[in-house]
Amino acid sequence: MVNFNATMPRERARGMNAVVLAFVGDAVYSLFVREGLVFGHDYKTGTLQKLAAAHVSAKGQAAAAERAFPSLTEEEREIFLRGRNAKKPTKSKNASVAEYNLSTAFEAVIGFLYLVGDYARIGELLAGENE
Repeated sequence: MVNFNATMPRERARGMNAVVLAFVGDAVYSLFVREGLVFGHDYKTGTLQKLAAAHVSAKGQAAAAERAFPSLTEEEREIFLRGRNAKKPTKSKNASVAEYNLSTAFEAVIGFLYLVGDYARIGELLAGENE
């Protein structure tokens, strides 16, 4: 059993399949957005869900990726590009291929940072996402 918030060595995380990193990153990003909405607003769950869906969708994540890309480190850019170019097992129903590729790339970076325990860096990249 893995402990919650357990971390792994950077080399191991860097060697993981980008789609696996994106799998983790999607969950981390979703939790970040949901926490921000709950801490920042006093809405009912239906409203929270609609607001969260706008951010957590492939379109919302692609927009976040475009905002974050200029500030990525060399290591993060390498993971981003691997995520963008990775063969994905599914297709998005509500986003273009380009948006879906960008969202997967962004999720891969977030997943990588989460797995190595760089929570402060996640916060830097996601600053302003809950506004």
